[in-house]
Amino acid sequence: MSTEGRAFDLDAGWRLDDRVAVRPERFGALLYHFGTRRLSFLKSPALLDVVRTLADHPTARAACAGAGVGPPELPRYRAALAELAVSRMIQPRSV
Repeated sequence: MSTEGRAFDLDAGWRLDDRVAVRPERFGALLYHFGTRRLSFLKSPALLDVVRTLADHPTARAACAGAGVGPPELPRYRAALAELAVSRMIQPRSV
């Protein structure tokens, strides 16, 4: 599923959907959404750290920084988070 034309707001609060199960793996993790029955692969442990801590940080950008994601890597993580948002694995956090 493409996120072309869709912006992901790194400066908004996000969280893992309550219906998503996370199974850590050596390569990162598997995410399974019980509502949509979709499976997603996280291809890095750092991305897993970001996803797991989204709700603990005020913004997705802060979650990335907390996981050690530097500015040069941020566009790649933004794209990965955008895909997770489109597939409803993560959702905006209510204020």
